[in-house]
Amino acid sequence: MKNFIKKIKDIWSIEELRFRILVTLGFILIYRLGSFIVLPGVDSVALAASSASRSEGILGTINMFTGGAFAKASIFALGIMPYISASIVVQLLGMAIPYFQRMQKEGESGRKKLNQITRMLTILITALQAPTYIASQVPADVRPDDFLWWFSSVSILIAGTMFVMWLGERITDKGLGNGISLIIMVGIIADLPFAFFSEFGARMESKGGGLIMLLVELAFLLFVIIISILLVQGTRKIPVQFAKKIIGNKQYGGQRQYIPLKVNAAGVMPIIFAQAIMFIPITLVGLSQSSTGLVNILSDHNGWVYNTIFLFLIVVFTYFYTAIMVNPNQMAEDMKRNGGFVPGVKPGKKTAEFIDEIMSRITLPGSLFLGLVAILPAFAKNLLDMNDQFARFYGGTSLLILVGVVLDTLQQIESHLLMRHYDGLMKSGRIKGRSSMTMQQA
Repeated sequence: MKNFIKKIKDIWSIEELRFRILVTLGFILIYRLGSFIVLPGVDSVALAASSASRSEGILGTINMFTGGAFAKASIFALGIMPYISASIVVQLLGMAIPYFQRMQKEGESGRKKLNQITRMLTILITALQAPTYIASQVPADVRPDDFLWWFSSVSILIAGTMFVMWLGERITDKGLGNGISLIIMVGIIADLPFAFFSEFGARMESKGGGLIMLLVELAFLLFVIIISILLVQGTRKIPVQFAKKIIGNKQYGGQRQYIPLKVNAAGVMPIIFAQAIMFIPITLVGLSQSSTGLVNILSDHNGWVYNTIFLFLIVVFTYFYTAIMVNPNQMAEDMKRNGGFVPGVKPGKKTAEFIDEIMSRITLPGSLFLGLVAILPAFAKNLLDMNDQFARFYGGTSLLILVGVVLDTLQQIESHLLMRHYDGLMKSGRIKGRSSMTMQQA
């Protein structure tokens, strides 16, 4: 405890770090306050009474990502998700269309052009999603139904999404951590106290088990968090030897370094893609219609058929996205250009094949691990009889985002401490910023 207090004092004593933390907290506070501002004309009390369906299934997941703003018909109801969708589209276009590929290679000017395209695409996606959201999630009996109200509400939702995007960019520039990721994380954490107390009340009353069962659930949650950290942090290091260069009286290179290949190079993207594919049949048929067969199976998020298909899709998309994100040929070319080589492997094509073979080997356990983490909420729901809100924190996109954002923020804090000759956050342990550098010297 004494060391913890000392670290807090060290962090607070660094003026730049203190300023960044306060700016981040201030922007987050603005975002949270905006999440409670309801669209003009909507009866919030009547809407809350009819919001049960928005806390289940995929709608419940979206509501969690927006910190409850989705179910409240807030001005931030669509949150940052349209921007995430636009970013994914632009990223995929950069892999398939030469025009976008050229912009990616143009450096800072290309990045600014891509950011501008992403913003314009965000406005377009939000403009398409806003009317659909109002029609499907805001009942006609709790809102006006004239053209002026529809136009103003759609405009407010577009402005709300763009403002949240602006907040995320300002946090990234002036604050601490990745702003977009922090906004998503705050939305997820905002739902945690309600989910915990709901589970606590159920255990003490209807479900039984009392505090003992609740402690078992918390211990299981801690175990899942540890597993998720291992998944995010896991790397396979490839040794790289650099040739010696003598310039004047100084010698450069000649040292062995390492390229860490991540076990889960795809991050949470395979889960997002798999969820989108699973949701397509439901969207086509319509959530409001009674249906049987495949649609009912895909609507049962706790069923074994749904989770088996979900696991298979995650494995497939993990291989697909890893193949897109990791380019062994480019890595081998860069290594050869800088005078580096893998001991025992010829530079060039042989090195690319070697890296590709290793990536194929580590991606299989990584994809299975990711799939298991993704379907853990269903196990928590079925085996431990948890409520849906609390079970979502036992895996899936939400937990991986929480772990990834927290580790990234801790990395930045530790970097500030080490730059000013303080000890890191932990004298022992393996924070990502300290142990998983792109090229780590042996």
